Amino acid sequence: MWAVWCGFLLCVVAILYTMVGYPLWLVWRTRGVSRSAAGRSPETAFVPSVTILLPVFNGEPWIEQKLQSIWALDYPHEKIQMILISDGSTDGTLEKAARFREGSPDAIEMEVIEIPHAGKPAAINAGLLRAHGEILFLTDVRQPLDARSLRYLTSCFSDAAVGVASGELIICPGQTQQEDSIGLYWRYEKWLRKRESALDSVMGATGAIYAMRRELARPLPQDLLLDDVYLPLLAFFRGYRVIFDQRAIAWDKPTSLKTEFRRKVRTQAGVYQLIRYLPQLLGRENRSRIVFLSHKVARLLLPVWCVGVAAFSFGLPARLALWSFGVQACFYGLALADVVVPETFPLKRITSTVRTFVILMAAAAMAVSIVFRPNRSFWAPATGTAAPPQAGGPN
Repeated sequence: MWAVWCGFLLCVVAILYTMVGYPLWLVWRTRGVSRSAAGRSPETAFVPSVTILLPVFNGEPWIEQKLQSIWALDYPHEKIQMILISDGSTDGTLEKAARFREGSPDAIEMEVIEIPHAGKPAAINAGLLRAHGEILFLTDVRQPLDARSLRYLTSCFSDAAVGVASGELIICPGQTQQEDSIGLYWRYEKWLRKRESALDSVMGATGAIYAMRRELARPLPQDLLLDDVYLPLLAFFRGYRVIFDQRAIAWDKPTSLKTEFRRKVRTQAGVYQLIRYLPQLLGRENRSRIVFLSHKVARLLLPVWCVGVAAFSFGLPARLALWSFGVQACFYGLALADVVVPETFPLKRITSTVRTFVILMAAAAMAVSIVFRPNRSFWAPATGTAAPPQAGGPN
């Protein structure tokens, strides 16, 4: 009985720490912290040369709006080297990009590299070979950029301790409660990153919008799943900070829960892969080890703790076991009920949030399939339409 009690309490405490305890610890550790998570004002004279790397695979639906947002960047065009890398695109991406460039008289000089389809790491590696800017600005095709985003990110590097600066991805309001619940998850994530950045460093960047010092970048492994974590960690382990600057903004449309599930399986599987490539993440060399374990590893273990709570409940005294199973049944029942609860019903806000949590937890459980699945299978083609234009962006 003692072992059952210990196991049950361990699982409950682990769940509470991951979801509540760690955020509270961050609040405690960052109270009174005066170190800014962002750089100086973008009006300063620090204007380094920048290479924009835009890897694309079949990005025809988004390429024109993306290039429009790049052309509109409030940054000296003569300081920008623009490299578009087509990863074996088979649609009209390159033709549409060429037409856009021809119709833009004040265009940034754009170099186009075509490679056989080999994945995003290969595309980034091809771009790195041609990059000569002091700062690399990596972005994805689907998310348009705020005009001031590059100014804000480059201003971060006026601090010699900063090696990587990540921007913020804002998810536009959804049309369904499920899409809003995914947006709520993203807001929670950004809150954590802001606190981690103030403490020292975030353990990765936002793939759609981040920048780093070019001399810190290294070629990516061909099967890599998380370039936006691997590259920042290379800078981190060389003693630099990886910061989050919420002033630098990219926008995206809300995605379906099915799409978010696939993305989360890939990102969580990528954590396993990162531990293999960078085992120092678990060692004393990692000055933010508690952040990595609490934010990344603990998420992977959530399904284990939840299964543990259910399993150990069988060994509890009858009354407590009944209470434990009742709470679990209500929780998972809310997730199941969300499938049939109407959008206009007040309970939808709760059921949708619970269902999103359960689905993302299932994605963490599925991530272990990286042990026997080929890494390329974790990538799914992007779907949807271009994000809506944002007139001026948020204040």
